[in-house]
Amino acid sequence: MPDHLDELKGLVATIATDRAAQKDKEKRESWTKYVALSMIVLAVLAATATQRGAGYSSTTMKQLSVATFEQAQASDQWAYYQAKGIKQSIADEERDVLAATANADPKRLADLGKKVERYANEQKEIAVEAKKLEAKRDEASTSATAAAKRGSEMGLATTLFQIAISLGGVTLIVKKRWLWSTSLLTGAIATVQMARVLWWM
Repeated sequence: MPDHLDELKGLVATIATDRAAQKDKEKRESWTKYVALSMIVLAVLAATATQRGAGYSSTTMKQLSVATFEQAQASDQWAYYQAKGIKQSIADEERDVLAATANADPKRLADLGKKVERYANEQKEIAVEAKKLEAKRDEASTSATAAAKRGSEMGLATTLFQIAISLGGVTLIVKKRWLWSTSLLTGAIATVQMARVLWWM
Protein backbone atom coordinates (compact mmCIF):
# COMPACT_ATOMS: atom_id res chain seq x y z
CA MET A 1 0.00 0.00 0.00
CA PRO A 2 2.77 2.51 0.74
CA ASP A 3 4.14 1.90 -2.79
CA HIS A 4 0.84 2.91 -4.30
CA LEU A 5 0.73 5.95 -2.10
CA ASP A 6 4.22 6.97 -3.24
CA GLU A 7 3.21 6.44 -6.88
CA LEU A 8 0.11 8.52 -6.36
CA LYS A 9 2.14 11.28 -4.69
CA GLY A 10 4.62 11.16 -7.60
CA LEU A 11 1.79 11.36 -10.14
CA VAL A 12 0.22 14.32 -8.31
CA ALA A 13 3.63 16.02 -8.15
CA THR A 14 4.16 15.44 -11.91
CA ILE A 15 0.72 16.83 -12.75
CA ALA A 16 1.34 19.84 -10.50
CA THR A 17 4.71 20.44 -12.13
CA ASP A 18 3.18 20.14 -15.62
CA ARG A 19 0.39 22.54 -14.72
CA ALA A 20 2.84 25.01 -13.22
CA ALA A 21 5.00 24.78 -16.36
CA GLN A 22 1.94 25.26 -18.57
CA LYS A 23 0.81 28.29 -16.55
CA ASP A 24 4.33 29.69 -16.66
CA LYS A 25 4.43 29.23 -20.46
CA GLU A 26 0.99 30.85 -20.83
CA LYS A 27 2.13 33.73 -18.68
CA ARG A 28 5.33 34.18 -20.72
CA GLU A 29 3.39 34.06 -24.00
CA SER A 30 0.27 35.96 -22.93
CA TRP A 31 1.49 38.89 -25.05
CA THR A 32 0.76 36.85 -28.20
CA LYS A 33 -2.98 37.41 -27.79
CA TYR A 34 -2.26 41.13 -28.25
CA VAL A 35 -0.39 40.26 -31.43
CA ALA A 36 -3.51 38.51 -32.71
CA LEU A 37 -5.69 41.50 -31.76
CA SER A 38 -3.31 43.93 -33.46
CA MET A 39 -3.43 41.80 -36.61
CA ILE A 40 -7.24 42.02 -36.60
CA VAL A 41 -7.06 45.80 -36.33
CA LEU A 42 -4.49 45.94 -39.13
CA ALA A 43 -6.66 43.67 -41.29
CA VAL A 44 -9.66 45.99 -40.84
CA LEU A 45 -7.53 49.02 -41.74
CA ALA A 46 -6.11 47.16 -44.76
CA ALA A 47 -9.63 46.31 -45.95
CA THR A 48 -10.64 49.98 -45.58
CA ALA A 49 -7.56 51.13 -47.52
CA THR A 50 -8.26 48.58 -50.25
CA GLN A 51 -11.87 49.69 -50.56
CA ARG A 52 -10.92 53.36 -50.72
CA GLY A 53 -8.21 52.60 -53.28
CA ALA A 54 -10.77 50.81 -55.45
CA GLY A 55 -13.04 53.87 -55.13
CA TYR A 56 -10.24 56.10 -56.41
CA SER A 57 -9.69 53.73 -59.34
CA SER A 58 -13.40 53.91 -60.20
CA THR A 59 -13.33 57.70 -60.00
CA THR A 60 -10.29 57.77 -62.28
CA MET A 61 -12.00 55.62 -64.90
CA LYS A 62 -15.23 57.62 -64.68
CA GLN A 63 -13.47 60.97 -65.03
CA LEU A 64 -11.37 59.70 -67.95
CA SER A 65 -14.60 58.64 -69.66
CA VAL A 66 -16.11 62.08 -69.03
CA ALA A 67 -12.95 63.74 -70.39
CA THR A 68 -13.08 61.58 -73.52
CA PHE A 69 -16.77 62.35 -74.02
CA GLU A 70 -16.25 66.10 -73.56
CA GLN A 71 -13.30 66.01 -75.97
CA ALA A 72 -15.45 64.28 -78.59
CA GLN A 73 -18.19 66.89 -78.09
CA ALA A 74 -15.65 69.73 -78.35
CA SER A 75 -14.20 68.18 -81.53
CA ASP A 76 -17.69 68.04 -83.01
CA GLN A 77 -18.20 71.70 -82.16
CA TRP A 78 -14.89 72.67 -83.78
CA ALA A 79 -15.83 70.67 -86.89
CA TYR A 80 -19.15 72.55 -86.94
CA TYR A 81 -17.19 75.80 -86.49
CA GLN A 82 -15.06 74.92 -89.54
CA ALA A 83 -18.14 74.04 -91.58
CA LYS A 84 -19.62 77.46 -90.79
CA GLY A 85 -16.28 79.02 -91.76
CA ILE A 86 -16.37 77.25 -95.12
CA LYS A 87 -19.95 78.42 -95.70
CA GLN A 88 -18.93 81.94 -94.73
CA SER A 89 -15.99 81.85 -97.17
CA ILE A 90 -18.21 80.58 -99.99
CA ALA A 91 -20.84 83.29 -99.30
CA ASP A 92 -18.10 85.93 -99.04
CA GLU A 93 -16.55 84.78 -102.35
CA GLU A 94 -19.94 84.70 -104.03
CA ARG A 95 -20.66 88.23 -102.77
CA ASP A 96 -17.29 89.47 -104.07
CA VAL A 97 -17.88 87.90 -107.51
CA LEU A 98 -21.42 89.29 -107.65
CA ALA A 99 -20.20 92.75 -106.58
CA ALA A 100 -17.66 92.71 -109.43
CA THR A 101 -20.35 92.18 -112.08
CA ALA A 102 -21.83 95.16 -113.86
CA ASN A 103 -25.50 94.74 -113.02
CA ALA A 104 -25.32 93.09 -109.58
CA ASP A 105 -28.61 92.56 -107.80
CA PRO A 106 -28.45 94.75 -104.65
CA LYS A 107 -30.94 92.52 -102.82
CA ARG A 108 -28.82 89.45 -103.54
CA LEU A 109 -25.67 91.33 -102.38
CA ALA A 110 -27.44 92.32 -99.15
CA ASP A 111 -28.59 88.72 -98.59
CA LEU A 112 -25.05 87.43 -99.09
CA GLY A 113 -23.73 90.10 -96.70
CA LYS A 114 -26.26 88.98 -94.06
CA LYS A 115 -25.23 85.35 -94.63
CA VAL A 116 -21.55 86.20 -94.11
CA GLU A 117 -22.41 88.09 -90.92
CA ARG A 118 -24.70 85.29 -89.68
CA TYR A 119 -22.02 82.65 -90.23
CA ALA A 120 -19.46 84.82 -88.40
CA ASN A 121 -21.84 85.20 -85.42
CA GLU A 122 -22.64 81.48 -85.43
CA GLN A 123 -18.91 80.72 -85.42
CA LYS A 124 -18.47 82.89 -82.33
CA GLU A 125 -21.28 81.06 -80.52
CA ILE A 126 -19.90 77.68 -81.57
CA ALA A 127 -16.40 78.65 -80.39
CA VAL A 128 -17.79 79.65 -76.97
CA GLU A 129 -19.57 76.28 -76.66
CA ALA A 130 -16.48 74.37 -77.81
CA LYS A 131 -14.33 76.16 -75.22
CA LYS A 132 -16.86 75.33 -72.47
CA LEU A 133 -16.65 71.66 -73.47
CA GLU A 134 -12.85 71.83 -73.46
CA ALA A 135 -12.97 73.38 -69.98
CA LYS A 136 -15.16 70.48 -68.80
CA ARG A 137 -12.73 68.06 -70.45
CA ASP A 138 -9.79 69.68 -68.64
CA GLU A 139 -11.65 69.61 -65.33
CA ALA A 140 -12.47 65.90 -65.73
CA SER A 141 -8.89 65.16 -66.77
CA THR A 142 -7.53 67.00 -63.72
CA SER A 143 -9.96 65.13 -61.48
CA ALA A 144 -8.89 61.80 -63.02
CA THR A 145 -5.22 62.62 -62.46
CA ALA A 146 -5.86 63.55 -58.82
CA ALA A 147 -7.90 60.37 -58.20
CA ALA A 148 -5.20 58.23 -59.84
CA LYS A 149 -2.55 59.81 -57.61
CA ARG A 150 -4.65 59.19 -54.51
CA GLY A 151 -5.30 55.62 -55.63
CA SER A 152 -1.58 55.02 -56.07
CA GLU A 153 -0.81 56.48 -52.66
CA MET A 154 -3.58 54.39 -51.08
CA GLY A 155 -2.05 51.34 -52.79
CA LEU A 156 1.16 52.06 -50.86
CA ALA A 157 -0.81 52.12 -47.59
CA THR A 158 -2.46 48.80 -48.50
CA THR A 159 0.92 47.21 -49.23
CA LEU A 160 2.33 48.43 -45.92
CA PHE A 161 -0.70 47.00 -44.09
CA GLN A 162 -0.14 43.64 -45.78
CA ILE A 163 3.51 43.65 -44.74
CA ALA A 164 2.53 44.52 -41.16
CA ILE A 165 0.01 41.66 -41.06
CA SER A 166 2.56 39.23 -42.47
CA LEU A 167 5.10 40.26 -39.84
CA GLY A 168 2.44 39.75 -37.16
CA GLY A 169 1.77 36.25 -38.48
CA VAL A 170 5.47 35.40 -38.36
CA THR A 171 5.61 36.83 -34.82
CA LEU A 172 3.03 34.28 -33.68
CA ILE A 173 5.15 31.47 -35.12
CA VAL A 174 8.61 32.47 -33.89
CA LYS A 175 7.47 34.29 -30.71
CA LYS A 176 9.85 37.24 -31.10
CA ARG A 177 8.66 40.50 -29.57
CA TRP A 178 10.92 42.67 -31.73
CA LEU A 179 9.16 41.29 -34.80
CA TRP A 180 5.81 42.33 -33.33
CA SER A 181 7.22 45.82 -32.71
CA THR A 182 8.29 45.94 -36.36
CA SER A 183 4.79 44.85 -37.38
CA LEU A 184 3.19 47.59 -35.25
CA LEU A 185 5.61 50.22 -36.58
CA THR A 186 4.85 49.22 -40.18
CA GLY A 187 1.12 49.30 -39.39
CA ALA A 188 1.48 52.77 -37.87
CA ILE A 189 3.28 54.03 -41.00
CA ALA A 190 0.52 52.51 -43.16
CA THR A 191 -2.14 54.20 -41.02
CA VAL A 192 -0.42 57.58 -41.36
CA GLN A 193 -0.17 57.05 -45.13
CA MET A 194 -3.88 56.17 -45.33
CA ALA A 195 -4.85 59.23 -43.25
CA ARG A 196 -2.63 61.44 -45.43
CA VAL A 197 -4.42 60.23 -48.57
CA LEU A 198 -7.91 60.54 -47.05
CA TRP A 199 -7.57 63.93 -45.42
CA TRP A 200 -4.49 65.81 -46.58
CA MET A 201 -4.09 65.10 -50.30
